[in-house]
Amino acid sequence: MKKEREIIFYGEHFVQYYLTLPGRLQEKIEYIFKLIKSVKRIPEKFLKHIEGTAGLFEIRIEFSGNAHRIFCCFDGGNLVVLFNAFQKKTQKTPTREIDLAERLMEEYFKQKGKK
Repeated sequence: MKKEREIIFYGEHFVQYYLTLPGRLQEKIEYIFKLIKSVKRIPEKFLKHIEGTAGLFEIRIEFSGNAHRIFCCFDGGNLVVLFNAFQKKTQKTPTREIDLAERLMEEYFKQKGKK
């Protein structure tokens, strides 16, 4: 498989969430990460832009009838930066989760600019 993208984690939010998940769900997330890393055009079923945000996306995972979301952004086209994750329990994505992701994205780019 040709590598199109690299995935990195910003902060501990995603890792802390991931470690609480059952093994089969972790495997599905890893499968979707492989897809994101290797496929040129990622289907919207797995990666979708969050409307009303400047460059924030959600990785979408369906598992055992539950929806899980991982917020991320692109940095320079080939780098995917992961922020926070959560289990979606309603149709609408909670505003506090989007706000947290936007804050983390802003922090990431500010820190990166200082290097």
